[in-house]
Amino acid sequence: MTIKEVSDKFNISQDTLRYYERVGMIPPVTRTSSGIRDYQENDLAWVELAVCMRSAGLPVETIIEYVRLTQEGNSTFSARLRLLENQKEVLSKQKEKIEDAMKRLNYKIRRYEKAVETGVLSWDNEKCEYYN
Repeated sequence: MTIKEVSDKFNISQDTLRYYERVGMIPPVTRTSSGIRDYQENDLAWVELAVCMRSAGLPVETIIEYVRLTQEGNSTFSARLRLLENQKEVLSKQKEKIEDAMKRLNYKIRRYEKAVETGVLSWDNEKCEYYN
């Protein structure tokens, strides 16, 4: 696949694909004899992983480290496992914060929906019940 086709497939710019390769977020892409990028299935799998991990909020440096370890071979299984476990923990904490924010927003939305119906925004003297 050409870089344009890959760009369209993953909905990212061609410049982003070049950046991913340049900084090591994906291994060097297969090239034609004239040096033009010719993405193969393995290349696409790396792009998909990079896009997925970035959209989940993983730092560029972490993805680069994962790619580097992978390229070093099977002796890095333990290091890769630790890296992925650490990132899972980071994402779990972020998820908890997002879930808490969603509960608070849902609570506020319920209050304003009631206010729209009644014309009055009441303040609960009790502790916020957004956890219910």
